Amino acid sequence: MKLSHSLITLLVSVNIGHASSLDVYQDQTFYHYIPNNNFIGFGQGILATCEGSSVALTGMSICPEDDRLCQILTDLRTAEQKVQNVVANTNVLEKLISLPQPTTFDAASSIESAKLIGEEQSRLLTRKKMLSQEVNIQQQRFRKQAPTQQAKESITLCKDEMELTIPYGYVSFSTRYEAELKDKDEISVTQYLSIINRSGIDIEADTAMFYYRSANQHVYPTHFRPWIVSKYIPRPRVKRVAKSKKFRSEEIQMDMAMVSSQKEMSSRRLSAPVATYEDAREYKIKNLTLPSTGVHLDLPVLTWNTVLSCDVRVYPYEKREAFHVCSFKPKYQIDSNEWKVKSSSKVINENASGEYRDEKYHIYTKIEEEIKVLRKPIVQKERETGIFGGIARKKDGFTLTLTNKSDKDKTLTVIERIPTSTTEEIKVKLLEIKSAKKVNYKILKDGKIEMKLTLAGNETKKIEVLFEISYDKDLKVSY
Repeated sequence: MKLSHSLITLLVSVNIGHASSLDVYQDQTFYHYIPNNNFIGFGQGILATCEGSSVALTGMSICPEDDRLCQILTDLRTAEQKVQNVVANTNVLEKLISLPQPTTFDAASSIESAKLIGEEQSRLLTRKKMLSQEVNIQQQRFRKQAPTQQAKESITLCKDEMELTIPYGYVSFSTRYEAELKDKDEISVTQYLSIINRSGIDIEADTAMFYYRSANQHVYPTHFRPWIVSKYIPRPRVKRVAKSKKFRSEEIQMDMAMVSSQKEMSSRRLSAPVATYEDAREYKIKNLTLPSTGVHLDLPVLTWNTVLSCDVRVYPYEKREAFHVCSFKPKYQIDSNEWKVKSSSKVINENASGEYRDEKYHIYTKIEEEIKVLRKPIVQKERETGIFGGIARKKDGFTLTLTNKSDKDKTLTVIERIPTSTTEEIKVKLLEIKSAKKVNYKILKDGKIEMKLTLAGNETKKIEVLFEISYDKDLKVSY
């Protein structure tokens, strides 16, 4: 049996009309859905509209029993009631103890009564402590998932699409990356979307969009105005009249009030985070179930492979640690500089850093523990300064000692430097880089020196870098 075209169109339109959606921005969240009842959730600062018209929300004493958060709240209330029962029993016991004692004294009976009373007091105290701990656990559990224990409902039932505006901070997301080093020449990058909901509203959306930008963007009107050149006419000098103390005091108070007001406005503007990304990025997820659990939901968004080059580097003038860095050209924009790096499914670094630099992206994967580096200046007595025709020439330098503590060969790049001058009056030149074996190096701009080294297992290599600074003998230089 074939459906008519008009009937198919009607069914599609009804399906689309009842679709739920979620839009998460950096400053607030919009949730559209068709409600089945008046119950909203345990939200705070929520604004509701039904087909564009505002809907008032009110508190409710009893929430639906089948709601997940209501069940958690019921467990909390039950635990609190048990604590109150123990407290009430303790109070009754204390009142019984305080009642007038009989005039005749029976030692055996008194001892037995005291024993029973003591045991009951101990039992009640222990039970109260255990139940109080349970209440604290239940309170923390609920507080993690919802900002308030007050359930909310709409005064009138919305029979069409309901829009909830959820304030900043209750639904948020971030991106993170995992890098799998396939081999020396390839990397597999997986991007994850990490979403958290603590709004007090369990969300189910057919389509969810996540935007790395603010929903409230203030674009100020800007129009052309001519740049005027005119004949200079000096302004007449205005005599300043000394202000009275009273007037000056009032002026200071006004200034302080204005500063306070500006600070308040500034704090309001900064309450929502400012996007730190150059381009607006957005993500889409279909059939998203996002309960308000306060637990991160991690979903893979994108996976791609690209060519990779890795190197071991050390900057002795800055740090004595050698480190691994892997570089590649991303196929997609990298939104976050926090990485988890793996190789052959084994974790290399749970918290590696990355950055865009020199038209590539670089991940600093791990420290090379087996390479030890020492850097020492040439001792003072070995420095030479001579004057030739009014020009002072000063020789200086430093020594590098690199040790490979492992049994395997290690290849690394050493980045060093000599002083660089910003004036013609001071000139710097590299004299030599010497070692027991020839060093493969190149001198780059701004005094940068790049050396390629291979250290055999347990080998130590000593490198001496010498340079000369020439300047007018009457100048004093520092570096």
